[in-house]
Amino acid sequence: MQINITGHHIDLTDALRNYVSEKMSKLSRHFDHVTNTHVILTVEKQSQKAEATVHCAGTDLFAQHDTEDMYASIDGLIDKLDRQIVKHKEKISDHNRKSGGVKSMPAEEA
Repeated sequence: MQINITGHHIDLTDALRNYVSEKMSKLSRHFDHVTNTHVILTVEKQSQKAEATVHCAGTDLFAQHDTEDMYASIDGLIDKLDRQIVKHKEKISDHNRKSGGVKSMPAEEA
């Protein structure tokens, strides 16, 4: 998985880069088909915002989280993306395994 990290009005330290990379690796344990991730870390007055776009097989996922602490914003962002990836994976796997719905139900005889 390729991770691009950019910062707006913030100096990206090695600690921040390592933290984001470590947390993003958590996403690949749920879904192997994550190809590219773009993370933007922004500081606006007292607000620390983390947002990310994740490109994976079948869709692009986007999430953002806004708090007063950058590390808490990154944690919240990862939690949101984790839930979205699990939901996407379930959609893909359940889509092909559904029973035929109404058509496959036995007909009632009158």
